[in-house]
Amino acid sequence: MSNGQKPVTRFAPSPTGFLHIGGARTALFNWAFARHHGGTFLLRIEDTDRARSTQEAIDAILQGMDWLGLEADDTPVYQHANAARHVAIAEQLLAEGKAYKCYCTAAEVDAMREKARAEGRSPRYDGTCREGREPVDAPYAVRFKAPQSGETVIDDAVQGQITTANEQFDDLVLLRSDGTPTYMLSVVVDDHDMGVTHIIRGDDHMTNAARQAQIYDALEWQLPNFAHIPLIHGANGAKLSKRHGALGVEAYRDMGYLPEAMRNYLARLGWSHGDDEVFSTTQLIDWFTLDAIGKSPARFDTEKLDNVNAQHLNMADNAALIGETIALAPLLADFEAQLAAAMPILKERATRLPDIAADAAFLAAKRPISVDEKLQKHLNDDTRPHLQALSERLNGLTDWSTDALESLIKAYMDENDLKMGKLAPAFRASLVGNSRSPGIFDVLALLGKNEALARLNDQISA
Repeated sequence: MSNGQKPVTRFAPSPTGFLHIGGARTALFNWAFARHHGGTFLLRIEDTDRARSTQEAIDAILQGMDWLGLEADDTPVYQHANAARHVAIAEQLLAEGKAYKCYCTAAEVDAMREKARAEGRSPRYDGTCREGREPVDAPYAVRFKAPQSGETVIDDAVQGQITTANEQFDDLVLLRSDGTPTYMLSVVVDDHDMGVTHIIRGDDHMTNAARQAQIYDALEWQLPNFAHIPLIHGANGAKLSKRHGALGVEAYRDMGYLPEAMRNYLARLGWSHGDDEVFSTTQLIDWFTLDAIGKSPARFDTEKLDNVNAQHLNMADNAALIGETIALAPLLADFEAQLAAAMPILKERATRLPDIAADAAFLAAKRPISVDEKLQKHLNDDTRPHLQALSERLNGLTDWSTDALESLIKAYMDENDLKMGKLAPAFRASLVGNSRSPGIFDVLALLGKNEALARLNDQISA
């Protein structure tokens, strides 16, 4: 930071549903910015809507953040717990003449808006109670006295300078008639009290920024720095939907994506560092700046996510992948040594974690193995004699390595004027039972001599 101040950022989701991709990216940007500058990243659960907020949603948010590795630097703040503070600030503004009591009923406000629409104006509250209204024995809301002339200017780190004419704003409600504070007030008070210096959020909040800036000004509080990031669209350019990626973070976890790959891919949705597409979290922290965020909506592309995940799988620690694979396929726990030997091969072939588990399943198959119907036809009177001859030669092999196995089998093929495509399906049927596995030479080596020959002989004599 230019003035030496350490930034304080926050992620402030509403617990009314899962942690979706857009929210996860917002959290990531706040986290990465704070980490880049050695600052503080905070989490606030905006649960003032008690009717819609659920513990299940809160748990989903916390679990999603934990899986993504976006650890906050303090315990979460629950907004509803600060309601008394929010009310006190509204009453302060009321006492200072910067807010007023509004006795208008919901029906009266609706009528004002309908009249404005009929006259071709923006539907809004008309300020009936702004200059004082005879008190009545009825509930009242507290409205903010918004400036009616001049402009509100926001210097946005992503969008640039945003200027809004104050005459466009009506007097927003700070306290509802039941005494509960509104979102607009609560956000300002909490951000101030939490010491937030940078508000990084979706650009669907841009209109809120001007209104919130007016409240900051009325309270004579320092305005945070704003950075409104473009929303994420689907691959088709339309608003992100469940069909095009708008799923909860836990869905991507369950589909077998790595958290480091998700961090990498989400960072590239709207932010860039030159032409770098695949990078580590350490590199993300080193490189992340707000001026590298673009103004155009990013497009969520599952194929690109798969590509990034595949590359992170290939770079991942083998021991960690073994643990993840056994968690998906517990039967492999008894074959950990073979799985460890196979992992360098398996992870090169995989896109997601379940691919590794599926490709490794042959290690734990019980004899006689079940052969897929599509492969069964390759075990016939034409191929079985060759399998028998090869089994006899393999039985005499003392060096059971991939290279030695490949050399022996290719020599047999050359002697008999055969192509690998002729016998490979029969080998795969005998050793694996389906098409999910590494190459035949690797499968033979990983199974070990006794198991490999036993599986071959089961099918030769079948």
